[in-house]
Amino acid sequence: MSIVTNKRAFFDYNVLEKYEAGLVLLGQEVKAIKGGHINLQGSYVVLKNNELYLINAHIPPYQPQNTPTDYDPYHSRKLLLHKKEIATLIGKMKQHGLTLVPLNVYIKGRKIKLEFGLARGKKKADKRETIKERESKRRIDRAMKGEI
Repeated sequence: MSIVTNKRAFFDYNVLEKYEAGLVLLGQEVKAIKGGHINLQGSYVVLKNNELYLINAHIPPYQPQNTPTDYDPYHSRKLLLHKKEIATLIGKMKQHGLTLVPLNVYIKGRKIKLEFGLARGKKKADKRETIKERESKRRIDRAMKGEI
C-alpha cells in the first residue's frame, strides 16, 4: 500500500535502478506516516560511514501537543539495507553524475519501506521532451474518449 510518491523525482531524474530499504523511525513518526503525513519533496539519500540516510524528508509530529520539545521533523533517518547492497551502491555511486533519490514510501506487512532509485539527472531538453510526450499522450487519450 503506497503512502506517498515523489513525482518530481521521476521528472527531474532518469531512474536507472530501484532499491527497497527499511526506515528507522520513532513511534510517533510511524503513526504520522501511516496517516499519510510525510513529504519527500527536496529529500535525498546520502552515504555516511558506510550507512545510508534519508535527509530532509519532512515528517510532522503525530500529535503536536504531545511532541517532545527537541523533535525535529527534518532530522536524518537511517535506512536499513544488507551490507552487500550498500557495497554495490558505493561502487555505483562513484560513477560521475549518479545520485540516490527517494521515490516512494509504502507499507509492506507491518513495516514502512522506502523505495529509492539510483538516478542520473535530466537536462532541460530531456525535461521538455518528457512534457511533450505527456501532452501528446493526453491528446490521444482525449481523442479516443471522444470517438467511443
